[in-house]
Amino acid sequence: MAKIATVITDYFEDVEYTDPAKEFKNAGHEVVTIESEQGKTVKGKQGDATVTIDKGIDDVSPNDFDALFIPGGFSPDMLRADDRFVRFAKHFMDEKKPVLAICHGPQLLITAKTLEGRDVTGFKSIQVDLEYAGGNVHDEEVVVCQNQLVTSRTPDDIPAFIEESKKVLQ
Repeated sequence: MAKIATVITDYFEDVEYTDPAKEFKNAGHEVVTIESEQGKTVKGKQGDATVTIDKGIDDVSPNDFDALFIPGGFSPDMLRADDRFVRFAKHFMDEKKPVLAICHGPQLLITAKTLEGRDVTGFKSIQVDLEYAGGNVHDEEVVVCQNQLVTSRTPDDIPAFIEESKKVLQ
């Protein structure tokens, strides 16, 4: 089973974290939340979910994890302003470890400059940014690239996102 690093901060899209995290755990995977500070409580932008952070970014290495999960909302845009999270995400892409990013999640991968030539999707408002980053953008509920990168557009896509993510994690 995979140990999944989940980079998350305030204003994540509630169900884009809670639903996949629940399903990953139910499938036997370990989901570890990472923010700048261990023990901090972060809140979803809808106000429906709160998450107590398991680890601070300075206390983890990407080598300790099998996969990366990036929920959407405003969280990935805030995280990509911190070079530590950018380097962390870049490691997973460079090492071809599973990366699961939904909605605005791919923004972190844009900043990490890891989407050149990759098949990808994301929320409508970032699709042009994905193109500028060199990605091959598809307006589909889920896009799987090289059996490694799984991306989806919106909360409506969560069931397909979870299904394809679980396949890549096997």
